[in-house]
Amino acid sequence: MEVHGLSSRFQAGPFANFRSRAHFSTAPFFCSILSLPPSLSLSLLLSSPSSFLSFSLCLFLSIFLPPFLPSLLHFCHLSFCFFSSLSLSLSLSLSLSKPNIVLIIADDLGIGDLGCYGNDTLRTPHVDRLAREGVQLTQHISAASMCTPSRSALLTGRYPIRSGMVSDRISRVILSLGVPAGLPLNETTLAALLKQQGYRTAIIGKWHHGLNCHSRSDHCHHPYNYGFDYFYGMPFTLTAPCWPDPSRQTELAIESKIWLCVQLLAVAALTLALGKLSGWISVPWSLILSVVLFIWLLGYFWFSSHRSALYWDCLLMREHSITEQPMKAERAGSIMLKEALSFLERHREGPFLLLFSFLHVHMPLPTADAFLGVSKHGLYGDNVEEMDTMLGKLLDAIDDLGLRNTTLVYFTSDHGGHLESRRGHAQLGGWNGIYKGGKGMGGWEGGIRVPGLMRWPGRLPAGKVIEEPTSLMDIFPTLAAVSGATVPQDRIIDGRNLLPLLQGDVQRSEHEFLFHYCGVFLHAVRQAVWKVHYVTPVFQPPGAQACYETSYCRCSGELVTYHNPPLVFDLSRDPSESTPLTRDTEPLYDVVIQTAADALARHRRSLAPVPLQLSELNQDSVWLKPCCGVFPFCLCDKEGD
Repeated sequence: MEVHGLSSRFQAGPFANFRSRAHFSTAPFFCSILSLPPSLSLSLLLSSPSSFLSFSLCLFLSIFLPPFLPSLLHFCHLSFCFFSSLSLSLSLSLSLSKPNIVLIIADDLGIGDLGCYGNDTLRTPHVDRLAREGVQLTQHISAASMCTPSRSALLTGRYPIRSGMVSDRISRVILSLGVPAGLPLNETTLAALLKQQGYRTAIIGKWHHGLNCHSRSDHCHHPYNYGFDYFYGMPFTLTAPCWPDPSRQTELAIESKIWLCVQLLAVAALTLALGKLSGWISVPWSLILSVVLFIWLLGYFWFSSHRSALYWDCLLMREHSITEQPMKAERAGSIMLKEALSFLERHREGPFLLLFSFLHVHMPLPTADAFLGVSKHGLYGDNVEEMDTMLGKLLDAIDDLGLRNTTLVYFTSDHGGHLESRRGHAQLGGWNGIYKGGKGMGGWEGGIRVPGLMRWPGRLPAGKVIEEPTSLMDIFPTLAAVSGATVPQDRIIDGRNLLPLLQGDVQRSEHEFLFHYCGVFLHAVRQAVWKVHYVTPVFQPPGAQACYETSYCRCSGELVTYHNPPLVFDLSRDPSESTPLTRDTEPLYDVVIQTAADALARHRRSLAPVPLQLSELNQDSVWLKPCCGVFPFCLCDKEGD
């Protein structure tokens, strides 16, 4: 406003005399500034000290030294244009060099479920489109075969054992929203790294890194404490009780009426107590205590009838507020998609980071009616195809907003498909193609080899296939590189910057070794094409190819086999790990085993002791369970409202 005010004074004030006396036009200089929109004019003036000083000096001299105005203003015009153009070009180049980033993670998706990885019976056209338009990684490896540790590795670029996101017990994930376990707050996430570079950051979908520490509302492990500016989604993960829930609407209606009764009884008890103490009314204390006891019993019996995880873990949050408890799981995916599209619209000017974490295709596979029965593979196939359709809408929105060429899109799964997920004879888990094993198996390829697709038009070649070992941990340093950030120097980062490999500047992976854990127990070491297994799970029943009797394979104890000497496979010739090598069949057998052992010893020396979040802290407490209302009357549906 001040600049435009100056323009009007220049046209009809003392400056007008200067202009007529000197017989020149001021347009070459001042119009270059004053004709611009106020916000751009101001940003140009403030974009660098040199342009601001140039403008200020020229304006001062032009007011007090009118005889020199023609040549002076011409000089000022040139100098300002030079400095402001230089500053603006630098600003634009910095802005353009920071792409928008959309990370898309599927849950429990098998690498064999996608058309671009060889499936010809499931329809995944939008995932396949990403493969055609970007780079496809065929040996993309998760740092763990379970949700919580795998996702922590992606967020931090570090093996989960370094952050303590592992367990020495049977359970290897955060068990509920009532446990104090979570990603340690001293870990630096990719969201925090990008936020420092001016990115707006959001996670929409599954979190599963903890929520509370000391009370049901302290939210110490909320995404906001890890660099995210916005969160909408499920702080936990899908479990069997989450869907279907045929009595949900009835329970919501009943609770609202019970809660109204409780409030009325509480007001009555408080009124009677105050009246008794003040002498206004005369009622026996036994009556007041009876009302209080009845309220307590009402709450206790209500809580006792709602012990299922459905009511305490199957919920949705927007920022710090619970919006559905329990959630209507079959519509959760569509709401999350709307939230993602809204975030893209709000922050289309960029740069932004959107981590879209699908609930698909984790059991119990909540699927909208429109997709039931559309595939050849039952409910699981329906859920995969619904996920692909949602992905397509997300990609279309990026294109429609004009963000295609300035957005890096990455698609993956947190680990392999869950082979043991069944209902009767119906398979509810994914297919891992030719690879042995699945979810929960720390060493076999089927549990840790996942899809890896990256699209960045103009920066990454379309249709390129890379058959080098890469890791989900690589996303952290790769995003640091594309955003201009520096990875933390006070800790070990196990990921590697993928850009040189993706762009063809190098032909080999920077990973000399990859270490495959099952909880705290190391099961295998990857070395180039070699895979060395020290521990493998015992499949049950005998002859099966998974652990159907225990739902998940174990990491230690009687249900694993310890190999000495270890099993050795050449993944280039035997990707399904079906035929172990021997000294007779492989001349390098002893060298491979010794090299892996030396690397493992160095790796173990690099580990520092940290609390195991998924062991001692993974204990459920009713006092940490989140509540939409006043405990234990916690049911709500704000999305339905």
